[in-house]
Amino acid sequence: MLEKLSSGLKDALRKIAKAGYIDNNTVNELVRDIQRTLLATDVDVKLVFKLTESIKKRALDEKPSSGMTAREHIVNIVYEELVKFVGKKPEIMLKPGRILFVGLFGSGKTTSIGKLAKFYQKKGLKPALIGCDVHRPAAMDQLKQIAEQLNVPYYIDKEIKDAVKIAEVGLKELKNNDVLIFDSSGRDALDEELARELRKLGEVIKPDEVILAIPADLGQATGEQATEFNKLVGITGIFLTKMDGTARGGGAITACAVTDAPIKFIGVGEKMEALEVFDPERFVSRLIGFGDLQSLIEKAQEAIEPGKAQEMAEKFTSGKFSMDDFYEQLKSMGKMGSLKSVMDMIPGMGGMKLPKNLDLGKQEDKMKKWKYIIESMTKKERADPDIIDSSRITRIAKGSGTQESDVRELLKNYSQSKKMMKMFSGGSMKRGMMSRFARKFKGM
Repeated sequence: MLEKLSSGLKDALRKIAKAGYIDNNTVNELVRDIQRTLLATDVDVKLVFKLTESIKKRALDEKPSSGMTAREHIVNIVYEELVKFVGKKPEIMLKPGRILFVGLFGSGKTTSIGKLAKFYQKKGLKPALIGCDVHRPAAMDQLKQIAEQLNVPYYIDKEIKDAVKIAEVGLKELKNNDVLIFDSSGRDALDEELARELRKLGEVIKPDEVILAIPADLGQATGEQATEFNKLVGITGIFLTKMDGTARGGGAITACAVTDAPIKFIGVGEKMEALEVFDPERFVSRLIGFGDLQSLIEKAQEAIEPGKAQEMAEKFTSGKFSMDDFYEQLKSMGKMGSLKSVMDMIPGMGGMKLPKNLDLGKQEDKMKKWKYIIESMTKKERADPDIIDSSRITRIAKGSGTQESDVRELLKNYSQSKKMMKMFSGGSMKRGMMSRFARKFKGM
């Protein structure tokens, strides 16, 4: 997700981390690099210059806080300004209520409804779906298919051509469910006819949330569409779809950020689980290579057996990370999403400069190989990998059917991950993150 934007920002920060000293020229070069990166990913020109002017002013005027180097100070400024740039943290409804989904044709609205239903299922609530799209023939069939896939109740009626009537019946039929999610009709463009229908639905449903589904591939044009919907029907939030397949997502996020409707959810894949609650701090942290340990822990808790989830979370945050833990992490990754999305969450790995021709599919195969290698270690070796010398590496390689270089690569990656986990223990997490980020990139 947003590889081009992320890569450009990381490159700009690497230059700062490697700089011998910080002066006006260094700051100006950083600003130009950030401008080029943002403009290349369809971010509005005025917004770009507003952001970079703020970064430049703070970088030149502010002094580093105690214990922070000039490089770390600049990295911290970029992080903080980007967080403000992409919008505020939204409030998510996590209680019984009613949600009306709106959006144009091709926005991914109905699929997004399924993802949100899955989200509420995971939160322990009982969602139900109601199909009020009476204009697209396949809409109700799609809603039915999604509901049956998720095993959630639903109500549709192909004979009724009145969306308001369907909503009224659906409210009665599914009143015993916690979260009622209503699909609505789309159009090729937002017009007064659609606005009237949506307003009538709103009067009957009395929704707690009105969510606009809008595709990220529209880039900065998402802002205009969100503003129009907000004026006509009063949306409370945005579900940004198709983020995994576009280079214009940066433009979409920043354009929506300046509207009155916050981004609440992001669709990051085709599966029903491929939904993320939008969190500016976590989003920017992954974008510039800091990782997102909290999201990693949450996904781990979903992927790992309930009895192991809390134990794993405590080990991550305490820095006590053994080879057995590394093995459990590898086993769970298949349940946690693509390798790229998981890598972005792991502190340190999100900041690695990966080759442009890197085949992440091959990397996933490599991780399977690493599991075989760990399985070939003794219990003592897994508990204390530092005892693994050349002779042990030879034995482990033969036992796992791999090369000695594969074993050494695994040990190196384990060591790096363990070091990055340790930086999240103690009370100086943010300062430690900045410091290690700057030092690590300086050596690249």
